Amino acid sequence: MDKMQLFVNKFFALFVIIVSFIAFYFPDYFIWITEYIAVLLGIVMFGMGLTMKVSDFVIVVKKPLSVCLGVLAQFIIMPIAAFSLAVILQLPPELAAGLVLVGACPGGTASNVMVYLAKGDIAVSVAMTSVSTMLAPILTPFILMLLANEWLPVEAGSMFISIIQVIIIPISLGLLVNSFFPRAVTRSVRFLPVISVAAIIAIVGAVIAANKENILSTGVLVMIAVILHNSFGLLLGYAAAKISGLDETKRRAVALEVGMQNSALGTQLATAHFTPLAALPSAVFSVWHNISGPILVGWWNKKDQS
Repeated sequence: MDKMQLFVNKFFALFVIIVSFIAFYFPDYFIWITEYIAVLLGIVMFGMGLTMKVSDFVIVVKKPLSVCLGVLAQFIIMPIAAFSLAVILQLPPELAAGLVLVGACPGGTASNVMVYLAKGDIAVSVAMTSVSTMLAPILTPFILMLLANEWLPVEAGSMFISIIQVIIIPISLGLLVNSFFPRAVTRSVRFLPVISVAAIIAIVGAVIAANKENILSTGVLVMIAVILHNSFGLLLGYAAAKISGLDETKRRAVALEVGMQNSALGTQLATAHFTPLAALPSAVFSVWHNISGPILVGWWNKKDQS
């Protein structure tokens, strides 16, 4: 199982790309999954909760500057970068709102793996993911109302409830199970990455299948927007940490946390509250940040060896 986990983590981006191509050319095999995106995301978040501990939040007290700076950068840099790109590239309303949405999401769990591989501060990374995820029910709808309401109507109340349902409740259940049945969780936790990867791949495939025609007309534009968005997040996240005087391990943690989003949440929220087209930036982000992350990690590792 450990070998399978390493294999899946190593080739996750490749799996997503392959499934994306299959979903594009054979959409009927994936489009039915759109009805179950919330369930799949709930499974991923339940798995995240199983791996979380109270100590993940205690680190906020021990290293307040690193975590608070990272979370602030997460919810400031990425939304503003998304809004600016949407305006500069003159994205259609659905794509503009979708890009801001993925920018307003909390950090993704894949960032923790990337920080580990980059020899960054894992404790800060996990704490940033945990804190930003818990703040998402309030900050994500608020940011969308502030920046995306001009493109699509944002119902902050219903979005708040959605995030509670698909993020907070599953994570809380996972935390409770981990607290009461730690031995059982320890034995089964090795299976979680494989299950999470399968769920995320299914979500991406569903969005690609539902947007086949839209991809033909706007795919290149979306890809450019997502690549720039992710790049700004990684670069500005690192710069913010450096300017604040954090050491190299924390800079890498902040950069990866800011640049890598919980795009699965963006996909679910866009599908439920906007349009299938608005979910496209999140789906493309799922593919791209799992390519750019390893590239950056590889560059840092080569730099360390030189």
